[in-house]
Amino acid sequence: MTSERIALGDVTCNNVGQLRKLNQVIFPVNYGDKFYKDVIEAGELAKLVYYNDVCVGAVCCRKETHGDETQLYMMTLGVLEAYRKLGLGGRLLKHILEHASEFSSINLHVQITNESALNFYKKNGFEVIGTEKDYYKHIEPRDAYILRRTL
Repeated sequence: MTSERIALGDVTCNNVGQLRKLNQVIFPVNYGDKFYKDVIEAGELAKLVYYNDVCVGAVCCRKETHGDETQLYMMTLGVLEAYRKLGLGGRLLKHILEHASEFSSINLHVQITNESALNFYKKNGFEVIGTEKDYYKHIEPRDAYILRRTL
């Protein structure tokens, strides 16, 4: 009988290259150097997920303040396609929720044609609160749903 091991790890200056490579494979969007610099300093709001010691996904969030409300914005949450449906995305989201007590909500964008992501987030308590036209500049379709989970 085989045993699967799931572990989370910090994003550091020593492994941020792994995150950069993962994002290039998982997402149709390119992230610049500032994104990776900010992620290194995000602490518990950015994690890599390992499956049997192989880095296969990540989550990256940032704090946003709107008036007197502090929200969490999920910039990315992704797992390599071959490792989906193993609970890894759920484990990353669970970690973020465990560290989100200071926030009023979690917000994110999902490309309107990304049905698997939309279903994942809906299953995990997020709701579509709007559509942002031309959110994406270099991919088609350019529109994105805005999702929110109130905490």
